[in-house]
Amino acid sequence: MQIKRAAATALAGRHADGSLPVEDFNIEVEDQSGKKVQLGSDTDQRAVMMGLMLDANGKRLIRQGNYKDALEVLTMGEEAFSLCDPKVLELIDNVPILQINMVWCYFMLQDISLLSEAGKRLEMARAGLERAHGKNLLRLRLLQGGRFPELALHLRLELLEGVVAYHSGQFEKARVALTSAEAKFARLQVSDETLSAVMNMGFKEVNAKRALRMTNQDVGGAIDLLLEEKAKKRQKQMEDIQRRNEIWEQKKYGMTPLKKPVDLSRLDELVSIGFERELAAEALRRNENDSDKALDDLTKPDTNSNLREYIESRERKRQRRDRDSEIESYVQMGFERSRVVAAVEGGGTPDEVMQRLMMPQPEAAANTNMQNEEANPNGGANSSAPLPAVAPQNVENQDVNNNNGEGEGEGEGGSSSSARRERDVEMEDEISADIASSDALGDYDIEVNIEGEAITRYLAMLESPPPPQ
Repeated sequence: MQIKRAAATALAGRHADGSLPVEDFNIEVEDQSGKKVQLGSDTDQRAVMMGLMLDANGKRLIRQGNYKDALEVLTMGEEAFSLCDPKVLELIDNVPILQINMVWCYFMLQDISLLSEAGKRLEMARAGLERAHGKNLLRLRLLQGGRFPELALHLRLELLEGVVAYHSGQFEKARVALTSAEAKFARLQVSDETLSAVMNMGFKEVNAKRALRMTNQDVGGAIDLLLEEKAKKRQKQMEDIQRRNEIWEQKKYGMTPLKKPVDLSRLDELVSIGFERELAAEALRRNENDSDKALDDLTKPDTNSNLREYIESRERKRQRRDRDSEIESYVQMGFERSRVVAAVEGGGTPDEVMQRLMMPQPEAAANTNMQNEEANPNGGANSSAPLPAVAPQNVENQDVNNNNGEGEGEGEGGSSSSARRERDVEMEDEISADIASSDALGDYDIEVNIEGEAITRYLAMLESPPPPQ
C-alpha cells in the first residue's frame, strides 16, 4: 500500500503545480458541472488531488468486494485530505462520502470492534454533507436542477447510523434511522414500466436505472438527464483530445527555466501579430512566459537571430536522435551496425531501409567480413566497425539534460532519466485509470440491494425480544 501512496503522491505533485506532465494527459480538479476549479493554495490543490485519487481507487476495490484493501486505501485518502485547509474541504462532499464508504467497509467486514470509530465518522460525514450540500440539500438541488442524486448515499448513511445505534443499545434511534432508510429504499425501486420507457429511447438498462433513481422515477426527467450526460461526455472527450495535442506541442518546445510549460494562450497572441510559432514559443520559454520580454527578444535583430540559431540547432539534434534511435532499432533486430548505418543514411521509408538490409551482401564484402572474423575470433571485426550512431549519443543527451529543459521536451516534459526510472508506471496507470473512469454522479450511483437486505434484517431484529444482558 505504501507503493500506492507514493504513486498517488507523485501524480498529484506533477499535476497540481502547473508543471508539464510526464504523461499525455492532465489530472485536474473539476466541480460537478465539469468546470475546472482551483481549491485554495497549490498545497491544498495537491492534497485534494491525492485524496481524490486514493478515494477513486478505494471505491473500485469496494465494487470488487475487496473491503480490507479498500479500507486501507480510503484511510490513506482521508489522511491526504487532512493536509488541506479545512475551510477548503467544506466546499466539497468528497470527504464525507469517503467517510461513509469507510464505515461501509467496517460493516461488510463485520468488524464490531470499530463500532465507536464508526459512530464518530458517521457524525462527521453527516455534518460534512450538510455543509457541502446546504441546509435541507438546497445547494445540491440548485446544482442538480431539482434532481435527487443523493438518495442512495443517504440511504447507506442512515442504514449505517441505524446499525451503529442498534449495537450501542440505542434501539429507538436505530428504528428511526432504519425506517427512514427503508422509505428511501422504496423510492429507489425502478418499475419495469418506467425502465422500459427509457430503454425504448435507446439507453442501456444500467444507465436507465441510474437516471430514473436520480429523477424520482420521472421518465422525461431521466431521458433529459441521460441526454445531458451524453453531451457532457462527448464534450469531455473533445476537450481531452485537444489537451493531449496541447501537451504534445508543449513538450516539443520544452520547459522554462522554472520548469513550466510554454503558455499556449500567450503563444497564440504572439502568433496573431505575425511571429512564427516556433520562434515565439522559444522566446516565451526563455522569458518564463513573460509576453513583453518575449516580444522584445523577437523584435531585436540580435536576439531574434540567436533564437533562430537555437531552434535550428535543436532541430538538428532531434534529427540525430531520431536517426540514432532508428539505427538502434535495426541493430537490435540482428543486423550489422555498419550495414544499418549505410542503409539509414540512404534515406527513404522504413520499408525501403528494410529492403536494403534484406538484400544479399556483395561477395567481396562477405569475404572481407570472414577474413576479419578469422583475424579476430572474439568479435573484433564487428567491434571495429564504424560507430557513428553511438559515439555522439551520450554527449548529445548530456547537452539536452544540461539545458534546463530547453530541448524538445524529450517526450517526458524535460524530466530527467533518473526521475523516469523512479516512477512506478504500472501503479500510476492504475490510479489514473480509476480517476479517468469516474464521473460527477458516480459517488451517488450505488446499487442498494445489500443495503435493502440489511435494513430488513435489522428492522426484524428490532421487533424481536432484546438479547439477554
